[in-house]
Amino acid sequence: MKAVRFVEVGRPAEIVDLPKPQPGPGQVLVRIAGAGVCHSDLHVLDHGIGIPGPFTLGHENAGWIEALGQGVTRWQEGQAVAVYGPWGCGTCRTCQTSAENYCERHASISTYGGGLGSDGGMAEYMIVPSSRLLVPLDDLDPVQAAPLSDAALTPYHAIKAALALLTPDATVLVLGVGGLGHMAVQILRALSPATIIAGDIDAAKLEHARQLGAAHAINTGDPRAREEILDLVGERGVTVALDFVGAQPTIDLATGVVGRNSRVTVVGLAGGTVHYSENNPPYGTQVTIPYWGSRTELIEVIALARAGRIKAAVETFQLDQANEVYQRLRAGKIQGRAVLLP
Repeated sequence: MKAVRFVEVGRPAEIVDLPKPQPGPGQVLVRIAGAGVCHSDLHVLDHGIGIPGPFTLGHENAGWIEALGQGVTRWQEGQAVAVYGPWGCGTCRTCQTSAENYCERHASISTYGGGLGSDGGMAEYMIVPSSRLLVPLDDLDPVQAAPLSDAALTPYHAIKAALALLTPDATVLVLGVGGLGHMAVQILRALSPATIIAGDIDAAKLEHARQLGAAHAINTGDPRAREEILDLVGERGVTVALDFVGAQPTIDLATGVVGRNSRVTVVGLAGGTVHYSENNPPYGTQVTIPYWGSRTELIEVIALARAGRIKAAVETFQLDQANEVYQRLRAGKIQGRAVLLP
């Protein structure tokens, strides 16, 4: 089978032929319909994650069950499924509550998940080590559903944690309207009555945010962006700022526009730092750094998608176009989510 592989830091992904894997006891073989292409893949390729290659990339995966390993029950061959991305130990306290994204034994596990240490879904087939990591899609198209396992789950987890603050008189700022940010706008519309302000440096992405329901769209490359946002929100300031970029300029903007008793959530991995001084960020501000989401939350995300409340903007490519897609992602030329098709 064809697969897109991480070999070592600093080298482009390699497209190779591998034998079709077979599921062992307790495992499930999934025939991949689509694998989402994420900025985290660039971190793997360019900087590494402390896990040596080679392994197959792709941590946003959906498809159909091809074969069940010995002992796997209550699943059927041909069933459409999404693969939950962060693989924990499965037995610690947080894993038992479905929050494998916060596995207490993460430091002693040799993988973060498929595509992040173990073989992922940028291939024709993928081994899932346990059926607990599968969520049924029912009537959802697996190609459209593939990005839900990260591009939707990650902002859903961050937004759900902030819902108590997102009252009808509140304002929420979404910084970065790319793969995760365009899903965040939709999730906010579905879950919250708060006013949404979208911020990005790309005019097309800002227009996309307006189409998805953002009340205001601000070009954050404009030096007046902070003043424009403060003019919109007044003395109260932004109640919740969701930074899906994580660069120093976006973090500084987020902390510069929130008011007291607010929340700054940094999701993006662009290397910025939250600086603290007296009343900056303002008193009462919570600063959170969420990671992915729980298995239960993925079930909820898929329910939102099945109800038509959220939908990833998907552009599809063939597996052998992977490096071309990564270059487009680096250049900010992907709107929504790129999905590779076997």
